[in-house]
Amino acid sequence: MKTEVTPGMFSQAEIAVSKKTPIVMAGFTAIVLVFFGILGTGDVVVWQFTKPDDTFALPDFTVASNTIGLIIGVVLAAITAYAFVLVSQKKHPALWLSLVFGLLAVIALLSWLAAGNKVQFAFILSNAIVLAIPIALGAMAGIMSERVGVVNIAIEGQLLTGAFLAAVVGSLTDNLWVGLLAAMVGAALLSMVLATFSIKFLVDQIIVGVVLNVLVLGVTNFLYSQWLANDGKNANFPGTFPIIEIPVLSEIPILGPALFENRITTYLAFLIIPALWFFLFKTKLGLRARAVGEHPLAADTVGINVARTRFWWVTIGGMVAGLGGAALTIGSVGAFGRDMSGGQGFIALAVVILGRWHPFSAGAAALLFGFAIILRIWANQVSPGIPTDFITMVPYVVTLIAVVGFVGRVRAPAADGQPYIKG
Repeated sequence: MKTEVTPGMFSQAEIAVSKKTPIVMAGFTAIVLVFFGILGTGDVVVWQFTKPDDTFALPDFTVASNTIGLIIGVVLAAITAYAFVLVSQKKHPALWLSLVFGLLAVIALLSWLAAGNKVQFAFILSNAIVLAIPIALGAMAGIMSERVGVVNIAIEGQLLTGAFLAAVVGSLTDNLWVGLLAAMVGAALLSMVLATFSIKFLVDQIIVGVVLNVLVLGVTNFLYSQWLANDGKNANFPGTFPIIEIPVLSEIPILGPALFENRITTYLAFLIIPALWFFLFKTKLGLRARAVGEHPLAADTVGINVARTRFWWVTIGGMVAGLGGAALTIGSVGAFGRDMSGGQGFIALAVVILGRWHPFSAGAAALLFGFAIILRIWANQVSPGIPTDFITMVPYVVTLIAVVGFVGRVRAPAADGQPYIKG
């Protein structure tokens, strides 16, 4: 007699794997309860949600650091217990449950770090969003590629190409828009190389991606040391796009400054993520792309050109990654630096998996890593006693924990990484 499996359930073979989520939750709960609560300091932490001069200023919230640790620890214990119950019923904890758990754990961590100090929540949130943009756009490029069956390991190189060209072309032409266009075109050309070797010549996609990453890193480092370092004023000083404040919306407490006081690169990301979701899941174009990534032979049988579909989705994905690279320079710091992407392309790959190849989920996961990056900067200011090298590891530790502990059941597109040979 067969056991009926509902959409929220999974087979016996997956139960042991799925237990990892509540187990990881239990570990974090113990840390919060013991170190942030029971052994935590009683020093007061001030949560500042808005600036004093904001139109709608909210009052500060003052509480003992260990009190927050204890309260949140108890709530996390309840969430963990519920996750164990779900797993015992052969159900995987929903993604929203993991996100709520993570948010509460973050609040406890911030309170512990800022004991005797202030948590400027609006500042942290705003910078987390800005720092998440390159990762999110890189993840969108990865989703576009993998949804049609091409593994895009070259996201790191695409981000680096976009960052370099945006800074250099923007400086030489004295026009940031031209620099932005150059970044997108340059990364698209790099993606064409990946697509051509992977689709036409059937070269291993992983190898091609790794080679492209190494090539771009070497070329940009060489040009930086031989050219930009000696002529930075003329070739590497483009500046940044101005911050655009959207009237009324930018005055909303907490979320207003974070979402509606940004540069054009951030606003473009806000548009691209829902647009990609719409094209993937609500149009015939997206249906064809997903068909190519799931079953290329069936797609070919009904008249879809598999090679052409893969080629253009990978190429356009490269343009999106190029925009993410531009966000690193003319959308943030205003100049190019050696190895500026700093592994964010590889984090974007983890975000693709964590987000289950879905634009909105990947965007939310990217925000997690944006927070991890701003955390290492902010923690140095409020808790200077923490070793810098340890704080630098935070984004990568978060990557490992998120992918190993909270991904759960994931299934990549069935034909992902498999070359298609037309019969």
